[in-house]
Amino acid sequence: MVTVKCFDCGKTIKLDYIKKKIRCPYCGSKILFKPKVICTKVEAV
Repeated sequence: MVTVKCFDCGKTIKLDYIKKKIRCPYCGSKILFKPKVICTKVEAV
C-alpha cells in the first residue's frame, strides 16, 4: 500500500484519499510527500 505524509502535521495519508482530494484531511495543508524507505544490506559472516 502506497502512503504519503503531510509536511505540516506529519500524519500518514492513504494514496486512495489523495486521488480524490489534494489537501491533508487532518490539517488542510497542500504540501504532501512520499516518505523515503531506507533499505539496509546485511552480510552474513
